[in-house]
Amino acid sequence: MKVLKKLFYTSIIFIIISILAILWCNYTIESNTETFLTSSISKVPAEKAGLLLGTSKNLANGTINPYFKYRIEAAAELFLAGKIQNIIVSGDNSVKHYNETEDMKFALIEKGVPENKIFEDFAGFRTLDSVVRAKEIFGQNSLIIISQKFHNERAIYLAQKNGMNAFGYNAKDVNSQFGFTTNVREKLARVKVFVDLIFGVEPKFGGEKIIIP
Repeated sequence: MKVLKKLFYTSIIFIIISILAILWCNYTIESNTETFLTSSISKVPAEKAGLLLGTSKNLANGTINPYFKYRIEAAAELFLAGKIQNIIVSGDNSVKHYNETEDMKFALIEKGVPENKIFEDFAGFRTLDSVVRAKEIFGQNSLIIISQKFHNERAIYLAQKNGMNAFGYNAKDVNSQFGFTTNVREKLARVKVFVDLIFGVEPKFGGEKIIIP
């Protein structure tokens, strides 16, 4: 009986600590990035390059993924407004017949972005990889990150911790009901940010430098 009681209290303490850790991680990221985010294109500083963070083009039922659609629209809007001169499309290309990077590239071309202004990062498997590789592979210490607000917050925080000057342009978000799972996953991903920083986790792949003229 004593063992069960001890186990119960240990579990309660663990749950409380976990909740507090999640709340602290989320608060720290949001408070450190709030002044570097905007949904207004007029407030976006002009930069040489934008970093478009990848996601799947289609949902499991075959329909267009609204996260993808809105990110493409935001990136094209920035380029056509002259806020960025080039776009780094960074996504997952680890599985055959699944290529976030190519999907983003072709979608941007359809929106009027010239192909020679699009630079592909096929090793953007995680947000950490995308952000750090933008600096280490593509040579960008200052850039505009393009995704939904919740994603931009984490990406900008990672950029700050890697000595980069990053500003986020928030793509249109989806409704809370559709994005519930994504938002829950994001809360936990922010805890992983600090775990990665503590252990010095680096991108999975390096590679040759790519010059953006």
